Amino acid sequence: MKTYWRLWVVLIVAVIALITGFGFGQMHAAQILITTVSLLLAALMFVDMVKTLLHGNFGIDLLAITAVVATVAVGEYWAALIVLLMLTGGDALEDYAAHKANSELRGLLAASPTKAHRMKGDQIEEVAAEDVQVGDTLLVRPGEVVAVDGTVLKGESTVDESSLTGESRPVTKEPDASIMSGSVNGDGALTMTATATSADSQYQSIVALVKQSIAQPAPFVRMADRYAVPFTILSYLIAGLAWLISGDPVRLAEVLVVASPCPLILAAPIALVSGMSRTSRNGIVVKSGAAIEKMAAAKTAAFDKTGTITQGVLHVADVVPAAGWAKDDLLLYAAAAEHQSTHILARSLVQTAPADLPIASDVRETTGSGVQAVVNGQTVRVGKAKFAGTTPQSDDTAVYVSVDGTYVGYISFADVTRPEASKTMQRLHQLGVKHLVMISGDRKPIADAVAKEVGIDEVYAEQLPVDKINIIRNRAKDERPVIMVGDGVNDAPSLTAADAGIAMGAHGATAASESADVVILRDDLSKVADAVLISRDTMRIAREAVLIGIAICTILMLIASFGVIPAIIGAMFQEVVDTVTILYALRARNG
Repeated sequence: MKTYWRLWVVLIVAVIALITGFGFGQMHAAQILITTVSLLLAALMFVDMVKTLLHGNFGIDLLAITAVVATVAVGEYWAALIVLLMLTGGDALEDYAAHKANSELRGLLAASPTKAHRMKGDQIEEVAAEDVQVGDTLLVRPGEVVAVDGTVLKGESTVDESSLTGESRPVTKEPDASIMSGSVNGDGALTMTATATSADSQYQSIVALVKQSIAQPAPFVRMADRYAVPFTILSYLIAGLAWLISGDPVRLAEVLVVASPCPLILAAPIALVSGMSRTSRNGIVVKSGAAIEKMAAAKTAAFDKTGTITQGVLHVADVVPAAGWAKDDLLLYAAAAEHQSTHILARSLVQTAPADLPIASDVRETTGSGVQAVVNGQTVRVGKAKFAGTTPQSDDTAVYVSVDGTYVGYISFADVTRPEASKTMQRLHQLGVKHLVMISGDRKPIADAVAKEVGIDEVYAEQLPVDKINIIRNRAKDERPVIMVGDGVNDAPSLTAADAGIAMGAHGATAASESADVVILRDDLSKVADAVLISRDTMRIAREAVLIGIAICTILMLIASFGVIPAIIGAMFQEVVDTVTILYALRARNG
């Protein structure tokens, strides 16, 4: 990289100049060498600055170039050499720091699964992960990385999913359990069937998100540029006045030497990348620095309901028997009749009912209506109200039950809210997100009940995907930026419309993850508040790093204007300031 070869050039020139000047007493030759290299590097920096300007950003490089030229012009060539050494060294340190801050993100890429053990009869063959097809039977040996998404057929083991979800505790896997690619198997061997190819598996989806995250540069530098413009003007003003009042052009060089914080301004992107690294360790992939900036300033958070605020799975909420029937008997007959059905409500019924259900016979399912079966010699009908011979008794989702043609009661279902939802809303309010909004396609009574339970401020019910987009886009200026949290395909457009879209990616749709700026890898809504908290910490540290450096440099400039800081000492002070601010920015890795 150019920052490293420039540093090596300056170091080599410094060694040659020291030997020439102090070893052989040829100070004039050393001056010519340093002056020539200094002007050449200043010219290269000028070219870089022009490129920066052409991209629409104002860089601080102009001060560095002026400092080098000024010190050479007044004969302070050793100071010019130190300035160059500090500038190139600071750039190299910035590159190293950014690489270090990115280490957690790159760790995902390094651990990408490449091989699998495919079983064919009694034979086991090693194949490339990309050659695995859906339906293949695979053996996952102890300590191996799971190559593709699948379902466990045989065996029991604990697996490490920390690189995928951020959850440090091992997860037990047994027959019928789903298993994600990229997770690391524990002590037991597992036999699994592949449910996705390598390209479509969870791990490769995350890798794609991480690559996108690393590749997109942090636009936060624009904020630093807003500081750079007044700082440059202030520096030239102090330097010009020092020269004008003293009549000594050396004062100009002495002031500018301590006013060339090129690596200092780069402390802002370092803080951003560090913050993105911190989110990655917490099971959150942030695709760009812009998302960090928007989440940190968010005034409104909008949520989808089903699968986001709620668990997305209907559970039995109430059992309401007719006169003469007990709740347990009603649930028993309904679950026995529904036992063989694949309907989502049937599964919830069976899970709630006792394990020793009576055996149902003559089971007949009418699509869209319900199930009829013979239980304990009696004909039981479970389904819609009309199918059970009655009228709707509840606004909630419900199944109605009749026995031998007599209506005996209904069972209602509800999508249970996430246990962490209420606490998440409280934390968001505490973090300064003033408006909490829920946008749902569900009926208003259900949406209102969920919103009241978790602490949502505004509710928009019975909304289509296009309505969600309009609600987000029409937020008032003082309610922006807006973050949107969702998990389904229907949420993808609204995630794109928001200032920052957050996808619940653990079980959400790929379309939602691809449309979002932030992807939460664990099925945990509290990670939304974590993402906002980390973003605010990151932006605070970034601003502090920039302002601390500018404040120290301003103080040094004022002192140097009185001629008490020689140029060569000022150059050393400047690099100390740069190093301190870069290291300060790295605090964003841990908060």
